[in-house]
Amino acid sequence: MKRFLLASFLLLCNIATAQRFSHNEITINAFRNPSIGLEYRRNHVSVHAGYYITALTAGVTTKFAKTGVTYWFLAVNRRENPSSFYASASYLRGLNLEYKDQNAFSAEVGFRWMVWQGLNIRLGVLALAAEGKEVRINPTPGISYSFHW
Repeated sequence: MKRFLLASFLLLCNIATAQRFSHNEITINAFRNPSIGLEYRRNHVSVHAGYYITALTAGVTTKFAKTGVTYWFLAVNRRENPSSFYASASYLRGLNLEYKDQNAFSAEVGFRWMVWQGLNIRLGVLALAAEGKEVRINPTPGISYSFHW
């Protein structure tokens, strides 16, 4: 059974990394996911930096500076720049409220849908952790435009 699971895992990893992505991509992230800022992707890995806002409590906006790394996998179509799943890890620095001047870490998984040309929409789930705070789970929608080559 262990060999079967290991073989299945290796097969999935091979499929996930064999997907075709453009070699380079610059993305302008206009709303929230991964942040309001810029992102550069090379093959399956991207780095991002920007301004991140979230509502951890209804009606209250918490603000962060955010930077991190994203891994892209399981492309769902054969376009030059396909829709795909992603997993991300980020460092955040709180800018206001209970997180002001505090370091935080987030892990996120989600899906990016390439709507039309470079326009794309993301929907993910983020876990936010900071020292002395409980882990917060939050949905992370996003709208972006990408240029790839």
